[in-house]
Amino acid sequence: MMEVVIAPAEELARLAADAVEELLRAKPTAALGLATGSSPLAVYDELARRHAEEGLSFAQAQGFMLDEYVGLPAEHPQRYRNVISAEIADRVAWPADQVHGPDGLAEDLPAACAAFEQAIADAGGVDLQLLGIGTDGHIGFNEPGSSLASRTRIKSLTDQTRQDNARFFDDDVDQVPPHCLTQGLGTISDARHLVLLATGRHKAEAVHQLVEGPVSALWPASVMQLHPHATVLLDEGAASRLQLADYYRQAYASKPSWQGL
Repeated sequence: MMEVVIAPAEELARLAADAVEELLRAKPTAALGLATGSSPLAVYDELARRHAEEGLSFAQAQGFMLDEYVGLPAEHPQRYRNVISAEIADRVAWPADQVHGPDGLAEDLPAACAAFEQAIADAGGVDLQLLGIGTDGHIGFNEPGSSLASRTRIKSLTDQTRQDNARFFDDDVDQVPPHCLTQGLGTISDARHLVLLATGRHKAEAVHQLVEGPVSALWPASVMQLHPHATVLLDEGAASRLQLADYYRQAYASKPSWQGL
């Protein structure tokens, strides 16, 4: 089932943080899937606040990154392991050996991808996966054309994705690595709960295809339509192309008070 929630951006961050907190308080050893990019930043801010002010603990949790650039030096600030450390792990005293990512510096990249898949399996699978969406409909770095059954693997980034990410590299697209390791769409779909956040009108077409378009490799995020527990959190801009937006608002407004995301 896919639930679509349309609300102000600050409320979306609180809702996503609520889902994470509810999971961690019920299952302190839960496995969380961690996205990078701009979409989850407000969620990480809210989780860090709850850790500092309300004692929300990540001490026993496992974290699994969605993706990693290939070839960025270990100390590079845009290496996703460093980004995740700065944005969430260090802020909530999350033990470093409990936050895992595919090794973009490995000599044997296919073996590194297989090892990452095994680490997820050894943890019992991901309980809640945070996601953003690219303007071309990618989740993780699963670019258009990705197999809906794909597993963690090396991918070539599209020109559009590299241009979108150039803002993290001094607006120099040539500094953005051309390759990455990413959880596949099949890997992502194995998580028990998918929580995707999107804000801004520039995401509207991708969101429309995700929620209301056909399930298609052309719009990789559309695989979420097949998931038994998927939540899509949108602001008005990101929801502006949805044909059934009024219905989604009505359904959310009339939810039973005991029912979470």
